[in-house]
Amino acid sequence: MSGRVRGIGWFTCTAIVVANMIGTGVFTSLGYQVPGLPSGFVLLTLWAAGAVFALCGALCYAELAAALPRSGGEYNFLSRIYGRPIGFMGGFVSVTAGFAAPVTLTAMAFGKYLQGAFPGAPAHVVSTILVLGVTAAHLFTLNLSRNFQVVFTSLKLLLIGTIIVAGVAVGPSEPLSFLPATGDGALLFSAPFAISLMYVMYAYSGWNAATYIVGEVRRPERNVPWALVAGTVFVGILYVALNGVFLKTVPLEKLANKIDVGNLAAVAIFGAEGGRIMSGFICAGLISSLSAMTWAGPRVMQTIGEDFFALRFFAKKTRAGIPARAVLLQMAIVLVLLWNATFERVLVATQFALVICGLLVVAGVAVLRWREPALPRPFRCWGYPLTPLLFAATAGFTLIYTAINDTVSALVGMGTVLAGFAIYHAGRWMRAKMR
Repeated sequence: MSGRVRGIGWFTCTAIVVANMIGTGVFTSLGYQVPGLPSGFVLLTLWAAGAVFALCGALCYAELAAALPRSGGEYNFLSRIYGRPIGFMGGFVSVTAGFAAPVTLTAMAFGKYLQGAFPGAPAHVVSTILVLGVTAAHLFTLNLSRNFQVVFTSLKLLLIGTIIVAGVAVGPSEPLSFLPATGDGALLFSAPFAISLMYVMYAYSGWNAATYIVGEVRRPERNVPWALVAGTVFVGILYVALNGVFLKTVPLEKLANKIDVGNLAAVAIFGAEGGRIMSGFICAGLISSLSAMTWAGPRVMQTIGEDFFALRFFAKKTRAGIPARAVLLQMAIVLVLLWNATFERVLVATQFALVICGLLVVAGVAVLRWREPALPRPFRCWGYPLTPLLFAATAGFTLIYTAINDTVSALVGMGTVLAGFAIYHAGRWMRAKMR
């Protein structure tokens, strides 16, 4: 373990989880769920189901992170459990779909929300400047990254708390019931619910964030599992409450197919001028998410580079312990996506690939317990085996319905998975030729 920076404690680790989770999804995805699920009860159930799904995943990842304490997330777990080809695929999906794509979506949302605060602002230009600025911040020292993360995560939580309290206390109240009604049962098992759950899974994605920086955490066998669990539970409570406020203060027809639902709620609660101010604060919160992913994502590429000869260029660190080349690679991918892709396509396609990888990791908890029962496990998944089974059932439900009802996005997501295998074997072939 020599040479690794062990400067991150439980609080900062939890802040990274929270910052990764609270971002683009909760401020953008409700508008895409409302048209197919016009029920307050079903919509809140959807977000509660996402919280349960995320917690089940966090508990499974917590066991693996404590037993296999190395940076890299899915790459580390899948390589150890199933072998290097599947591990590389998981790492490739993490780098592209797990970090570069969400950074792109966060930057897009930032530009849209900034227009709410400053009408006429060039969204794509602003988004590009944000990506460049946050990347620069993470190219200096670990202390700067840590302090940057804690400050912006704190601002984000203050913002969400303000919206929830103000929305309940003084916000308008729409005639929408959150109690079950006739027809809600059918909606819970419908295709719109399954596809909307994909959006919710994206909103909750990040519950595994601490597993990507295990090598920089003090006492990772203890701090990483508890950061995953505490961060996920905390965010789940906030998400259900925040979406309840969105639904309470804004008519469903105004929310439908809108990306800036947070801005709509802020205007309804605080008025036009107050809404502009709150949009600015939401932008600050999105910076926190983008920063967290800019911190964690390149560590996956660094870990892959340590193991694969063809990618060793990205394993090199600066004297401050920062994988600068991997940071710049992620930035380049983000800029390409930012200027060449749409929000909806990026979200569903990348989430499809991430759910597949998450399913493999969660199944790996059972595989590893069967194959290596004597492996030290400082943290054991609560509720095993029901916890991974519930995760797997929910993941399978969304994958099947998405493949049937949004085939193009599913194919793009599956293509991302297959590209990981193709690049792995191409790298092996190139190294064999060099010999």
